[in-house]
Amino acid sequence: MDFSTPESSLSPQLGSRWESLLSYFFKLESVVVAFSGGVDSGLLCAAAYRALGERMLAVTVRSPVESFGDVESAQRLAEQVGFPLQVVDHNDLSNPEFVSNPPDRCYVCKLVRFQRLRQLATEAGFAVLVEGSNTDDLSDYRPGRKAVTETGTVSPLLELGFGKDEIRALAKAFGLSIWNRPSAPCLATRFPYGTPVTHEGLCQVADGERYLHEHGFRVVRVRHYGVMARLEVATDEIERLVAMREQVSTYFKSLGFNYTAADLNGYRQGSLNEVLK
Repeated sequence: MDFSTPESSLSPQLGSRWESLLSYFFKLESVVVAFSGGVDSGLLCAAAYRALGERMLAVTVRSPVESFGDVESAQRLAEQVGFPLQVVDHNDLSNPEFVSNPPDRCYVCKLVRFQRLRQLATEAGFAVLVEGSNTDDLSDYRPGRKAVTETGTVSPLLELGFGKDEIRALAKAFGLSIWNRPSAPCLATRFPYGTPVTHEGLCQVADGERYLHEHGFRVVRVRHYGVMARLEVATDEIERLVAMREQVSTYFKSLGFNYTAADLNGYRQGSLNEVLK
């Protein structure tokens, strides 16, 4: 495992947590890791490969709803660490229930995906399907957890009590390429519940977020309200976004938005869940 930092150089606290994660995988016969390209499942891939070697397989789903750069991020980490990676194509937009965007859309999505990954794991001879939920995920509305339970998928980071900060600290200590990658949930999360998720809308969101990233905004969300885009950036970057209002507005009009609004509350996790009771 070609990490830039040897395990022996970890702090006692991080070393102990890393060992607990390795111990979890040592007890498993073989695993498929559902790898999104992010830091949580990326750390799982590194630990699973360290513990199990070729008895692990990372699988990344390529879909129109995935955030920009997910597959590329997954491929970079697989190359860095050396674990096997398989990219599976899947079109969530072929599912009318998903497209209708109900409040439990995440459950609808994950149930289909995990069923497919479990079938892949079984056919390839792998015993367990693993995913990357952690304790920070418990603070928000997460209907996808039901799909994890129903498909028998396991969540080592959650079971061992890992939070996001600890996960990033371990990934950084090892020099993993994904250690500082911002959270990037699927692009369907940019549509208010009940608003159909369309290919055109996904392209508008993806292009808008790519534009803001290219202009130096690290964490961005383009919330899609039909003719209006509501932009979320970090609170300390709102002033800079407003100062760029003319060029930002012009660009978003070119994407098909008549109106562009800056959310003065800034980025926060699950802002579209604020309307749910």
